[in-house]
Amino acid sequence: MAIGIGVLWAIIWMTLVSGVRVAAQWERGVVLWLGNFKTVKGPGLLYIIPVIENVRFIDTRMLVLNIPRQKVITKDNVPAEIDGALFFMVTNCEKAVITIQDFRFAVAQYAQAALRDVVGGLTLDELLSEREQIQKQIQENIEERVKEWGLHVDSIRLQDIELPEDLKRTMSRQASAEREKRATITKAEGDKLAAANLAEAANIMSKSPITIQLRSLQTIDSLGASPSNTVILFPVEFGEALKGIINKPPQSN
Repeated sequence: MAIGIGVLWAIIWMTLVSGVRVAAQWERGVVLWLGNFKTVKGPGLLYIIPVIENVRFIDTRMLVLNIPRQKVITKDNVPAEIDGALFFMVTNCEKAVITIQDFRFAVAQYAQAALRDVVGGLTLDELLSEREQIQKQIQENIEERVKEWGLHVDSIRLQDIELPEDLKRTMSRQASAEREKRATITKAEGDKLAAANLAEAANIMSKSPITIQLRSLQTIDSLGASPSNTVILFPVEFGEALKGIINKPPQSN
């Protein structure tokens, strides 16, 4: 008799102790009373009545969901493979448990569908040049749906956009041709500017003989800087006199 009572008390004690639970700081416990929602508890120590109550713990931290690589077709019929990462969190634990069976799986499926829908309405150029706007549009599309499940989408990041090899080679050739075109234009503009500067300098020097002489002295100084150079100087007036003799018309007899 005493043994039976002891066993009974042991069973009761174990049953009562089994209802003790601990929720971490980032966890919340959604308590169901006979299958119906009762309350949300935590963090800290909480007690669940065995058999009658049931609890499901929800992580309220920022969650990261990988969007697997998938093939999409752009508006201009270019195939591309895209993967990404979705950052979201649970803001309403009751809805996350009651309204959706597996919110992680549901978010993953909806994110893939939203990515295909948004990219399918864009051209290849838009896909490559407007990544921030695309990410924002996908985020808004997902947020509009998952907020009914008690979730909030913080951001989405498209990690890699893979294009067909032949298209990448074509784009590489186009980029190279564009760089060469810009280099040619830049060189032509530089040559044009240099020619204009030279013409302006020549015009100034032609109006000021002293400027020509100073320029000549600078040239002589630069030539004399090297020991291998031999510089022979003669007055400018000598050159002018020689020029006058050469240009003098011959006298007739």
